[in-house]
Amino acid sequence: MKFENTEVLGFKSALRGMRNPLESWKKNDTTEDGGRITVGENDLGLAQRLIRSGSEHRKFMRQIFVSVDITGPLYWWKEFDTYKVGTVANSTSTMHKLASTPITKECFEIDDYESSLDYDGTMLGDVIDRHIEFLESMRVKYLETKDKAYWKELIRWLPSAWQQTRTVTMTYENLLAMCSKGQRRFHKLTEWSVSFIAWARTLPYAQELLFIDELEE
Repeated sequence: MKFENTEVLGFKSALRGMRNPLESWKKNDTTEDGGRITVGENDLGLAQRLIRSGSEHRKFMRQIFVSVDITGPLYWWKEFDTYKVGTVANSTSTMHKLASTPITKECFEIDDYESSLDYDGTMLGDVIDRHIEFLESMRVKYLETKDKAYWKELIRWLPSAWQQTRTVTMTYENLLAMCSKGQRRFHKLTEWSVSFIAWARTLPYAQELLFIDELEE
């Protein structure tokens, strides 16, 4: 998986707004210098107390926005799509662009691919290689004939390991849910438990806000 062009927006205004209920703006000590946000001790303490108090109290987390280009397999995107509230994604088009470039092994998620797995004397790698050859033949035949039947079979038999890129916008509240112990942090898909979690840890104040439960262990 790849995570590119990460942007984080709204930190300063979110932490200012979290003080609105008690009008405690004079304690606001978050600063910004050249686009770099430094969360002060007062604001960080209040933010963590609100996070621990529950979703109805940590509304400021919904006002910290993250935009990122994620390239991942379709089987991972199917799970990500369960997070519908507060997330938006704009994807590359399998419908329009699938036939435009050769289909090779690199088009699929192969980070932990075990090609040597054996099933009754047949190596997984051999099966996959033949399937990729089949997909490429359908693509070439479609380009040669413009017969949509070949395109339909290409779409029909495309494995869920196919990589798709989406530009995703979500909030720290979404990320807090995704990164929790009961959700994706220890998921059996390494795309979640290794790749996604490792990226989330690179975000500003991830340990203090997104992985706050680890500070209490």
